[in-house]
Formats: sequence, C-alpha cells, structure tokens
Amino acid sequence: MLVRKPQFARRRAHEGEGEGERTAADTGRRRHVLTVTAAALVLTATSVAFGAVGEEDPSVRSAPALTASAPVERLTSGDLTQGIESLQKHLKEQPRDATGWATLGAAYVEQARTSGDPTRYPQAEKAFGRSLALRPADENDAALAGRSALAAARHDFPAALDQADRALRVNPYSERALSTRVDALVELGRYDEASKAVELADGRRPGLPVFTRYAYVRELRGDVEGAREVLLRALNSASSTADVAYVATTLGQLDWSRGKYADALGHYATALRADPRYVPALEGRGRTHAAQGRTEEALNDLEEVVRRYPLPGQLAALGELYEASGQREQAEEQYELIGVWTTLARANGVATDLESALVEADHGDAGQALEAARAEWSRRESVHTADALAWALHANGKDREALTYAKKATAASPGYRNASFLHHRGMIERALGDDKAARRSLTAALELNPGFSPTGAREATATLSALTGSGPREDS
Repeated sequence: MLVRKPQFARRRAHEGEGEGERTAADTGRRRHVLTVTAAALVLTATSVAFGAVGEEDPSVRSAPALTASAPVERLTSGDLTQGIESLQKHLKEQPRDATGWATLGAAYVEQARTSGDPTRYPQAEKAFGRSLALRPADENDAALAGRSALAAARHDFPAALDQADRALRVNPYSERALSTRVDALVELGRYDEASKAVELADGRRPGLPVFTRYAYVRELRGDVEGAREVLLRALNSASSTADVAYVATTLGQLDWSRGKYADALGHYATALRADPRYVPALEGRGRTHAAQGRTEEALNDLEEVVRRYPLPGQLAALGELYEASGQREQAEEQYELIGVWTTLARANGVATDLESALVEADHGDAGQALEAARAEWSRRESVHTADALAWALHANGKDREALTYAKKATAASPGYRNASFLHHRGMIERALGDDKAARRSLTAALELNPGFSPTGAREATATLSALTGSGPREDS
C-alpha cells in the first residue's frame, strides 16, 4: 500500500485547500452509424499514404509547436493533428532533425491510441528509426522513450519496460520514459515494482502524467480514497482545458467504477465543458447513462463515440447496450466490427489477445477465446489477464481451472476490486455448484457497481435472484 503522498499532493497540503420499440427512422440512424464506422475502418486499412511525411492540409493556418518532451498524451485531437502537420512540413525541409523525428513518432503513437488507427504505429516506428539513425541511442532518450510508448501501445510490455530503462539511463528525468515504465510494470502484473516506479517518477518529474498513474497504482492497491485525493488535487491545479478534461474524466471513471453515478456525471460534465469533443468523457457519460437505465441518452453518446473512434472497448460497450435493449442484430454488427479492428491491429503489430479473449468468450468462439487468453497469460500475469483467462475457461466448461484464475483476479492482494471480475467469479462458482460463494461474489459485484455492464449486470442480477429470491437493492 502506498503511504506517502505524491510531490504534488504534498505541495498542495502546504499551500492549503484553496426503452419501447425503435422507430424506422431510429433503426436507419443506427445502420448509418454502422456504415460510417465500417467505412472508417476499411479506409484506415487501405489508406497507404495516410499521414505520410510532407502531407499538408492547406486549411491549417498555424499549429502548436511540439518538442521531444511535449505532453502529446494530453493534447486535444485538433492540436495533435495540427502539430503533426507542422512537424511533417518541418521535417520535409529539415530531414536531419533527430529530435523532430522522435517527436513525430511520439505524436503518431498518441494519434493511433486516440483515433483507433493502428496504421500510425508502423509510421511511428519508422520515425523513431530515422531519429536513431541521426543520433545514437546513448544520446537519444527521446527516441528510446518514444519506442517504449510505442511498444506499450502495441501491448508488448516487456519491450516497453526495456526501452524505458534504456531511455532512463540516458536521461533519468524523461517524463515519458518514467511514465511508460510504470505502465509496463502495471500491465505485467508487477504491482510492487510499479509502486516503487511511480514513487521514483513522482520524485523526479512530478506532473499530471505521473499523478494520474500514481492514482491508478493506489487504486490497484485498494486505496480508492487515496487515488481520488490525488486526482482531485491534480484537477484543482490543472491550467489548460486539455488537462482539465483529462483529469476530470479520470475522476469520472473512478467514481463510475464504484457506482457513484451522480459524482461521475459531474466530473464528465466538467471535462466536456473544458473540451466538448473529448471522447473519453463522452464515453464515460454514455456508460453512466447506461448504468442508470437512461438507454436513449446512452445510445446517443456511445454511437457518437464509435463513429469517431471505433475501438474494441467502445464497440463492445455499444454492442452490449444494444443487446440489453433487445436490438440483437445491431449488437452483432458491433461485435463483428471488433473483429475487423482486431485484424487490422494485428497487421500493424498490436497484440490483441486480451481484447479477443473477452469478446470471443462473451460473443463469439469459445475455443478462440481460450487460445487467446492462454497466450496473453504466458506474456503477462496481471489481474486483467487472470480474469480474461478465467472467463475463457468458463466459456469452455473448464470451471475448476477457471476458478483458480478468477481467485487471482479478485484476490485481496494487490487490493483491486472490479465488478466485472466479481461477476465472472460468481458465475464460475455457480457453475461449480458453490451457491454460497456465488451469492457472495455476485452480491459484491452489484453492490460495488450495479451497472458495470448492460448484459453482465443483468446476468448477475438474474442469477442472484434465482439463488436468493431477490437481488441486492440498486442505488443509482
């Protein structure tokens, strides 16, 4: 358990606290969303010249200056796009700028992450390669830190950790390397090391990227209130609209995961006032509306999210909302689009086994789900991969083995509590005939976050009712 406050929190402490049938028109609108989303994915897959160096948009009058240490992770999508275009123009004129190539690579990684366009990853890889060809690795922490972020984005966390360590040997104060090192250790399930890594990062480069990671590590260790305290202090210090949107959305996600829906909506509203086009906040608001049973509002938000950024998590959220409201055909279309994205992502070097395992276990081929989950577990033993493997084993009728991994996902250490994990454990215990344990797990899931998933929460409630005669009282 982390006990020390991050540098930022310490400074602030001294400063003081300053549903019915769908109409034909609605059905047509849903199909239009699907068509636009599918078209976007196909265009992404076939656009060879997309983002090529030297490409310019004549409508762009100016662009923010990006540097090797620029916090591209918190730029608005418009600023990021303009910054990339400015760098492309600059590098066309000054192709031997090693720092410029490293910065362009980092911007490509962020654009891929936020837009759902994995074709940016090979472009980032080439940009980092150009940078390292111009300036050797022992002098080029920006390119090494960028390669670390690229490996993390592709879910190659051992490589991300290795590249971050190499970058830190060159520059011990690289914010990007310090932050990605924390991410890699978390994703590898090395939580004690992640705690030490985030304390190191906080000591060397306190700032919003480190504070949000500090909060997540605290959450993983079971210190939810400590995580909220760090984020609230970070929000109070945020000066740019991008920073406000970023931190407020993170607070909203934390409160949503604990069933605090009114508080979550307040944070998402803060984020959207700062940046009305901030997709993570729009997604969070949609998920919260879904949890409250406000299906039409949730559909409006999540349809807009997948229209703009058709990533697996968002597509699954919309698909499950369709499924829960009886629109099975529309739900299946979203699940199929996940397969399209997965194929595209794999072609661009992204390891997608964790996403594939969960989607296939719930909505597809159980055998493929288990194959993917076992492959992912062989690479990283985190609570998330333990849960995915447990659920895939359950889908294949291997519940005795599944329970072993479900217990790993919900163990008291590191202390992380997730309603979906508890739901999965409860259903596995129910399949094994341990009704007492199943009641305990399912009750815990619904008390923690009664709307954690449109389909999962419904299944948990129905199963618990069958076991006890009534489910827990929901409080939205």
